[in-house]
Amino acid sequence: MHVLVVNAGSSTLKLRIIDERSDVVKGHDVDPWDGGGSAADFRRFLADGPAVDAVGHRIVHGGSDLREPTLVTAEVEATIAALAPLAPLHQDRALSALAAARRILPQSPHVACFDTAFHSTLPMAARTYALPSEWRERWHLHRFGFHGLSHAWAAARGATIAGLPGTARIITCHLGSGASLCAVVDGRSIDTTMGFTPLDGIVMATRAGAVDPGLLLWLLTDGGLDAGEVAEGLERHAGLAGFVESGDMRKVLAARDGGDPGAVLGFDVYVHRLRQGIAAMAASMGGLDLLVFTGGVGEHAAPVRADTAEGLGFLGVNVDRRANETASSDTDISPAGAAVRTVVITSREDLEITRQVRGLLGWSAERP
Repeated sequence: MHVLVVNAGSSTLKLRIIDERSDVVKGHDVDPWDGGGSAADFRRFLADGPAVDAVGHRIVHGGSDLREPTLVTAEVEATIAALAPLAPLHQDRALSALAAARRILPQSPHVACFDTAFHSTLPMAARTYALPSEWRERWHLHRFGFHGLSHAWAAARGATIAGLPGTARIITCHLGSGASLCAVVDGRSIDTTMGFTPLDGIVMATRAGAVDPGLLLWLLTDGGLDAGEVAEGLERHAGLAGFVESGDMRKVLAARDGGDPGAVLGFDVYVHRLRQGIAAMAASMGGLDLLVFTGGVGEHAAPVRADTAEGLGFLGVNVDRRANETASSDTDISPAGAAVRTVVITSREDLEITRQVRGLLGWSAERP
């Protein structure tokens, strides 16, 4: 049975066909992708591939109602569309890809898999904002969390690589263009750094992460900016991009190595906030057994891993210098006898989506 996985990001469209052995039979990335031309992309991709039995779609925001993998109907599609203002960089493009795929493959079951769903297990204390109760109840304001597909895969795969039981206390660090941390116990998310929207949390490529709400109010009043200008700045020109021309960590590291003061400060701010976030996640679990780095930055930026670990010795975190610098996918970079294991895991949202699709449709749903 073949599952077509559609992963529509803010700037890329990733297509994968996964077989029953969890092997990628065919893959293609549209990069950069502006959200248009989806139908043509699907037709070209499917033209010489195997027949598709089901389609799994990554959807960033499921809101309060869509908390598990769900068969797509017109009603479900409308619910996803209504949530677009909460994840504007992703939701509209995912809807464009979803609509195109349903037109091209109308007879196949389409399953929406939500990044927010993994965090539906957050305890009330972790998910609740200390806002006026009228606001919380009227608008269903609470912390959702994101990158759940990546966190779920990384936690399970990381525990396997480290040889730890499912009861281990795990922090997964999804570090890509977007970035978030997750505290996982017994395979369940119990805390995370993103909140109501994907703007919250640690520093990202073009997003600032957590910012004093009073600062934003000041920008809207004394600063003279309107809501659109604030949103544009927070979503596209903040984070690492607020220190260097590009928010690309590879370019930041190159500029830092060349002594660029903006890159040096941007990197230091990034790592400082990352350490803070990891410590907070550990506090939510009462300790730490396994630290997992995943996502493009987490997998490939050895200096980020090294500098982050250097400030977390009080938690028992330590990495082997050579293992860290030469790390490939799914690698333990801990020194022998480390109290806390540290691993690098390749993000496989495609396989997590496939697993969820198979589970919903009653097929075998074990992780490889």
